[in-house]
Amino acid sequence: MKGLTGAVSRSDYLVPSAGSVGEGMFRAADDFGHIVGSQPLGVFSPQSVAALRDFVALAGPQGLPVTARGGGYSVYGQGQAEGGYVVDLGALDEVRCVPAARTLTAGAGARWSEVVRAALAEGLTPPVLPDHLGGSVGGLLSTGGLGGSSHRHGLVADHVRELDVVTGTGEEVTCSRERRPDLFHAVLAGLGQCALIVGATLDLVAAPALVRRFRLYHHSPGTFFADQRALARDDRFSHVCGQARPALGGAWDYMIEAVAPHTGQLPDDDSLLTGGLHHDRDTEEIENLSYEEFLRRMDRDERILRTTGEWQRPHPWLTLLLPEETAAEFVPTALADHAQSGLRACGVVQLRPLTSHTLRAPLLRRPPGELLCLLSLMRTAPPGAPENVRAAVTANRALYERARDLGGVLHPTSALPMTPEDWRAHFGPDWETLARAKHRYDPHAVLTRGYGLWP
Repeated sequence: MKGLTGAVSRSDYLVPSAGSVGEGMFRAADDFGHIVGSQPLGVFSPQSVAALRDFVALAGPQGLPVTARGGGYSVYGQGQAEGGYVVDLGALDEVRCVPAARTLTAGAGARWSEVVRAALAEGLTPPVLPDHLGGSVGGLLSTGGLGGSSHRHGLVADHVRELDVVTGTGEEVTCSRERRPDLFHAVLAGLGQCALIVGATLDLVAAPALVRRFRLYHHSPGTFFADQRALARDDRFSHVCGQARPALGGAWDYMIEAVAPHTGQLPDDDSLLTGGLHHDRDTEEIENLSYEEFLRRMDRDERILRTTGEWQRPHPWLTLLLPEETAAEFVPTALADHAQSGLRACGVVQLRPLTSHTLRAPLLRRPPGELLCLLSLMRTAPPGAPENVRAAVTANRALYERARDLGGVLHPTSALPMTPEDWRAHFGPDWETLARAKHRYDPHAVLTRGYGLWP
């Protein structure tokens, strides 16, 4: 087998044949960002954890890069394997709910849509879910996972009871907070540096039958951030997030989406929930949805974007965590920057309130202070215009450095080149902990090189 010598089943491989490259190889050389390309030697599609374990055990001593691929939603080559092998985890997708224990076990290749389906069938749900359910379980947990309920319940990764992983030495390990905790904490939000997730056991909670969704519009960023934080403090609202939206004359308006779960017994007077806020009451939007309908709210948007072709365009996204006290000034200034003007036509600006003490995964970096704001600039660039993509990535770097000067930090799911020195500064006092775990569990440094953490 090209580039890898050893006794691993050939039927699990996809390698380029003479004169042709299969669709799987094309996908492995690209990602959702469509910005960074690579030339992997092949794709390995294990049908079992044992096959993956044996594969990594061979690849490590030969110095061949190995990167796991689930949904393929990285935006800057983080999930690629230049000169090595992309591991397609699609076959490791079993989902099993255990209602009596309020847990769900999912393979790393399972999509969050399947997790939701299995949990809701038993009247249960994970406490935190991503907005988009098309990604894989393993991919999201490796970056932490933020959602609309993160202000109350932290990361998706904070509700993992147990992990099954394969380390860079080919060792299959089950770890948890009590069992091999150093590995457990190095894997969750650990960017795939020490082990590949192959399965996870998640805690579940009771799912509501219905939700009441409020969309509240503001013209002022000051009142928007104040109201968003007020709603985040209100235990009646399970999900709180927001957006900045283009307005006339080059301005931006702001929208809060707040969701209150219920069983049909909410008060008839909505002002009992939103009274005292400063939004424009003439434009507020209020509706009841089933909980499942709310969770799948992105499905229609995805279908539209796929139909229009925008889903297939380059995605030079940037996500930052900011101290909340800086957000009301930083966000409008960033949006007024000419380098960010493309967001008005082809992009979404997300704003979420976060609370530092709920974000428990040690390797998730966060700004100082208790009250935080997540800013995501989710733009697309025209296909066939690499100069526009380069300009957007350059603008990302400049904005990141401005945020960093104010105490902000990068969320690694961004289109931003980072050097090993940048990563050392990013992880700060936890860098040495990560480096020790890397040396112990991936001594050949073959896992997930796309982030560029190591020289």
